[in-house]
Amino acid sequence: MAEARKRPTTAATESPAHPVEIKEVEIPPGWKYKSFKLGPITIPWYASPESQLILVSFVCFLCPGMFNALNGLGGAGQVSSNASLSAASNSALYATFAVVGFFAGTVTNTLGIRVALSFGGLGYCVYVGAFLCYNHTQNFGYIVFAGFLLGCCAGILWCAQGAIMMSYPPERLKGRYISWFWIIFNLGAVIGSLAELGLNINKSTNDTVSNATYIGFLVLTFFGACLSWTLVDAKHIVRRDGSKVILMKHPTWKTEILGLWETLRNDSYIILLFPMFFASNWFYTYQFNDVNLVRFNTRTRALNNILYWLAQMIGALTFGFALDTSSIRRTTRALVAWVIMLVLTFAIWGVGYAFQRKYTRKDTAPKDHFVYDWNSNGYIGPMFLYVFYGFYDAAWQTCVYWFMGAITNNSRKLANFAGFYKGIQSGGAAIIWRLDGLNSPPPYMNLFASCWALLAGSLVIALPVMILKIKDTVPVEEDLKFTDETIEEFIGHRIIHDSSIQ
Repeated sequence: MAEARKRPTTAATESPAHPVEIKEVEIPPGWKYKSFKLGPITIPWYASPESQLILVSFVCFLCPGMFNALNGLGGAGQVSSNASLSAASNSALYATFAVVGFFAGTVTNTLGIRVALSFGGLGYCVYVGAFLCYNHTQNFGYIVFAGFLLGCCAGILWCAQGAIMMSYPPERLKGRYISWFWIIFNLGAVIGSLAELGLNINKSTNDTVSNATYIGFLVLTFFGACLSWTLVDAKHIVRRDGSKVILMKHPTWKTEILGLWETLRNDSYIILLFPMFFASNWFYTYQFNDVNLVRFNTRTRALNNILYWLAQMIGALTFGFALDTSSIRRTTRALVAWVIMLVLTFAIWGVGYAFQRKYTRKDTAPKDHFVYDWNSNGYIGPMFLYVFYGFYDAAWQTCVYWFMGAITNNSRKLANFAGFYKGIQSGGAAIIWRLDGLNSPPPYMNLFASCWALLAGSLVIALPVMILKIKDTVPVEEDLKFTDETIEEFIGHRIIHDSSIQ
């Protein structure tokens, strides 16, 4: 039998005042734990948090990434007169997602990461296929059904992804892991948008995207679902310091449902983050349907889409690495991030207010209403506004994930946090998509004002969590509230808490 190998590792504390220690840790035997060099770069072993995060990122690159590229055009690629199609489908999607999201932590912990992600990916294939089908059959019912099914699937996928992203990394690297994921994930939307632009570059009018666009997305989302099976179970993950991810052993449906309730009862402060969760997807409908779709022609919408998701990558990179600045205490970083988000909320959305004052639904009702082309005079200003909308979205999502990950390292609790996040987020999205798809929808300005007010108000409500619940490190005793099951899980395992290696 192969023996576990030992390797030296650097153990630095959170505070730069502490000396750096060199420790020897045991790494299990087997191909999953063998790293190798590629020139000057050391590739981490397969069952490391880094490798698994990259795989999960590419699953989301191919599934939600393509979904974002398609919806970023507004109307899921349909003309503005058919925007009610995507509104109806997405309303069903997010309404279902909101319900499934609350129990997604239970499902993910029970089924396991690979099954959850693969099941989630298949829903994106059906969603894209429904719009391809509509181009030929005009089957509205199938569009709504596809949204409903994707709501079930996406709730599970995003919960599994959130649990990995928040619980796999050590404390000092959580912001970077979030940014790495967000960059790769949004690269999918960028590449999808580039494909849209290439296939529709000659469409200077406001037309539906080509069938080839939908077919390409259908193939890519299917590959994403298949890629999920290359992941390893969380129990096999070993960090560089030799520590393992905190897990429950073989949970039952009963214990997991009780755990969901216990999270709300024992960690009731999470309710203060619920408004941030609710606001985090509310603005997509306004940006995609009420700005990009109605104010730009097909090829310019595709260009805007590319720039929007590129800005998301930059925002994730900027905030992810800034949130992990080890020379600044984590409690300080949390408060600084909160202040910066408040400033960005008033700066970017203040410019958005000035732009929104220039048009109404009545102005965009005629089929021949004025839309910007990238050659139009005055296009540059709205383009930069749309870019900053993308940057802001990545900053918001990165901060929310980092805030949750800074509260605890327990993967069971974080899976429930992620389920709450995606469920409440989707509840908000279901409402706003439905409002925008009504026969007599609210004025654009009303929807804009709701976005701005929700974002600013939710930041104020979340401030006590930043002040009272985020600590410089989370003691392992606080994460492990031992029950009979957890004791059995950890007998025979040496658990090295992150704070001992920072």
